[in-house]
Amino acid sequence: MSVLTDQQRKFYEDTRKVTKQEIGELENEIQEELQRVKQRIAELQAAQKAARQMYDAACQRLGVPNDLEEQGTE
Repeated sequence: MSVLTDQQRKFYEDTRKVTKQEIGELENEIQEELQRVKQRIAELQAAQKAARQMYDAACQRLGVPNDLEEQGTE
């Protein structure tokens, strides 16, 4: 590798510093977005569970088998 001039060295050091900071910021954004997705999935799963309970209760009141339970999707 050739010897860098002072100007080149400064350029690469500055570039390294800025890109390292960008990488950290992107990692933070990724973690924030991942947390939002996990929260949304939890909300959807809770809603699905409630709907399944209502479906099961309706099946019981009607005296019909819960076809969702039979399919193993409960």
